[in-house]
Amino acid sequence: MTDIIFPFIGGIGLFLIGMMLLSEGLIAFAGPALRRGLVRFTGTPLKAFTSGALATALVQSSSATTVTLIGFVSAGLVTFAQAIGFVIGASLGNTATGWIVAVLGLKINFGFYTLPLIGLGALLKLLAHGRWRDMGVAMAGFGMIFLGLSTLQAGMRDLSAMVDLAALPMGGLGAHTLIMLIGLIMTIILQSSSAAIATTLTALYTQTINFDQAAALVVGAAIGTTVTGALVAIGATIAAKRTAYANILFNLATGMIAILLLPGFLAVTHFLSQKIEVSPGTISLVLFHTLFISLGAALFLPFANQFARLVERFVPAPADDIAGNLDDSLLQVPEVALEASQRALERIATILFNSYHQALEETPHAVPGKLSQQTQEALDHAYAFISRIPLESDDTLLAQQRIAQLHATDHLIRLRQRLLELNQLVLDLNNPQYATALAHHQRLLELAGPLLLLAAPENRNTNSPDPDTIMDDMNAEADALQAQAKHMRQMLLQGSSHQHTAVAEVLKTTDTVRWLDRTGHHIARICHYLHQARRFIQSKSSKSSAVNP
Repeated sequence: MTDIIFPFIGGIGLFLIGMMLLSEGLIAFAGPALRRGLVRFTGTPLKAFTSGALATALVQSSSATTVTLIGFVSAGLVTFAQAIGFVIGASLGNTATGWIVAVLGLKINFGFYTLPLIGLGALLKLLAHGRWRDMGVAMAGFGMIFLGLSTLQAGMRDLSAMVDLAALPMGGLGAHTLIMLIGLIMTIILQSSSAAIATTLTALYTQTINFDQAAALVVGAAIGTTVTGALVAIGATIAAKRTAYANILFNLATGMIAILLLPGFLAVTHFLSQKIEVSPGTISLVLFHTLFISLGAALFLPFANQFARLVERFVPAPADDIAGNLDDSLLQVPEVALEASQRALERIATILFNSYHQALEETPHAVPGKLSQQTQEALDHAYAFISRIPLESDDTLLAQQRIAQLHATDHLIRLRQRLLELNQLVLDLNNPQYATALAHHQRLLELAGPLLLLAAPENRNTNSPDPDTIMDDMNAEADALQAQAKHMRQMLLQGSSHQHTAVAEVLKTTDTVRWLDRTGHHIARICHYLHQARRFIQSKSSKSSAVNP
């Protein structure tokens, strides 16, 4: 018994480890180039579909590319509508593993010939540096995949003598649905649709099951692959939940269509197999898998925007979740994590600025207590998130960006505390002597709006004002405010020595002047550091483009 079970379980284990190592190695080796490519080629649903299919086929993991995509959506680099096309493309790209297994893994005994590849990959991992270490991991993983297939193939032949899988029900919708559920459960247990499909291909190749049964198992594996994403999305960001939801709906709908139209799909597969002169078997099964995923893509892709709105309606974003895009999964990619935190800080700054602007126009001057609590939670979350972003010791640009974000966070915390004083101290800002200072504040807020809006690259065009010029104007306003406040304090204190002015009233007025000075200072410094962080992002992108044209 152990001679049969052990090779079967070991073969699956080797295949899974090989897939993980290959995926991790390729993603690390491709690095920033892969991430830039994903962002660049997701402008339209069709581009996103192509990008998702190619990226998943390259790194051999739809889960890895989907997690990366979730990070981009959370960071605001990609819209959710664009992500829909990517998710659909990732499902198609996932069929690449089946083609590799069917064409190479089962037709040729690569397990023996890839043993040196495993050894060479291990040596590169231990001795090499930089990206070649990552390539060593990928090479070892590639070799393990075929070693696992060879072991699984031997175990499957022996297992077929003990367990008559061919006794599973055949023919009819009920039988197909039952076998599909078995494929779904198998995928959930293995936590990998690639492993489930490889096992199915091996079983078909060793004639343990027939073609119809294998087809239903593959449909179940395609649906089961969404379970991992659904589990990961529990307690995750809105972007993660929506992406997982879209993935589930697409694969579930596509799987149901495949089961309902299974006789038709099998007829088309048989016809195409005859045209390319391939006997019914593993290659035909992978062709069937590719066909029904392609049909699902053809049905969903033209309605990607409508599909995105439907998912957004099912999974609405909480109105009070200001920093909800900061998920710990983003920490795996520092560039994306810093982009996400940058946008969160810009969102918090916009909320505080708008709240202050509204308070200045109302009497009494006050900010909503609920908003103050929300911004405090968002700032605490943002500060903790930024502090935990892992950076390489030699990546000075990312380090400078993080430092600038921490400075901005500090000033945002102080500005929030200043705005709370509007409620607690009941400051009287309607006195005409404060008119000049308030005019500087209004001007700072007017300049801050366009600066934060233009911070996101997608909001810029050739006619947009220059952010550097806006920042120069803000610094000039802040300097003028500081000089005016200093002059007012001197005049008040000098006047109190020879006029019959109550000392308490003078001190209250000077405190108000100081409050206006410091509040304006925080507004200007917040914009300065957020603008500075954006410039480091642009410098990083320019440097990466120059190195990898």
